[in-house]
Amino acid sequence: MKGTEAAGSRSTAGDPGTGHVTDRAGGESVGPVGGDLARRATADPLFRLVAYALEAAHGRPPTAVWSAPYAFHLGSPGLVAAAGWPTAAAAAPRSDGLVRLSSLAHPADSCDLPLTLSGPPPAVPDWAVRPYAVLRALARAGYGRGGSDLHVQGSLTGAAGLATAEPAECAVALAVADVHTAAGARPDRAELAGLLAGALPDGDDGLRRAVLFARPGRALLVGPEPRRRQRYVTFDPAASGDRLVLVAVRGEAADRPAELARAVTCARRAGALSAWQPGPRPGRSVLVLLPRARLTAVRAAVAQDFRDRGVPVPRFLNIAVAGAARREE
Repeated sequence: MKGTEAAGSRSTAGDPGTGHVTDRAGGESVGPVGGDLARRATADPLFRLVAYALEAAHGRPPTAVWSAPYAFHLGSPGLVAAAGWPTAAAAAPRSDGLVRLSSLAHPADSCDLPLTLSGPPPAVPDWAVRPYAVLRALARAGYGRGGSDLHVQGSLTGAAGLATAEPAECAVALAVADVHTAAGARPDRAELAGLLAGALPDGDDGLRRAVLFARPGRALLVGPEPRRRQRYVTFDPAASGDRLVLVAVRGEAADRPAELARAVTCARRAGALSAWQPGPRPGRSVLVLLPRARLTAVRAAVAQDFRDRGVPVPRFLNIAVAGAARREE
């Protein structure tokens, strides 16, 4: 097991709000690894934002910032891939048994909670239920029993139609495991996949696997055992002159299946090659694969059909087939 209890692991020295890290093996104090992201002009704005937000909410800079891509299913069974849009989590370790959770998506619902390993969880805001479940699972495995400060923020909302829970869970698990793992080591992704599956069995394990193990321009063939060697197949629309576009409809939930079907029909008539749901359950979006030369025509045809009927025009989001979650240095 890894964590603040393991020899050579990292933990906060003195005041748990200092943001400085002590290497127990050598006793050398070092500054916060992820703290300068908030002030680095060349960093991605999302990662600067989460680093700054953790410092603003909790009074200390992050020790690590991780990004995790949104993910989607392909039309073929068992194939998943990552999208080039990230969720980010910033974390810093504590030693007083508290977890402090915040998100700019829920500015009024930050919370300070005791980290309990068993029994009923404390009352938490709805958005924090799943992150807290991840933190408990990590602590039971030896990661972060002393607590953590955590800030989570996505680049997309649920209105885009891609699953938001799984990338957030993976970002949280990687960031918290990282700051409670021996210096110089990286979290064991296969172990974290198993922990997440056990802690949140209602989640989509295939999407989590894509978040944790995806490669750019590749689809991942998922099987029942996370620790088995990953298998990949080429899926790179851009390299073959195609585009992958997410089409998300708006309006009442009861109307979405019909509107999605209508959008697919219009897209196919305008030259789309194929279309499918990004998840196993019907939602608010479809993924459309189309020749690059037909991108403008397909978007225009779908938009015009909805506009002519007085229905809100769908949102269109270009999707790049991206790599797995990573630590933002």
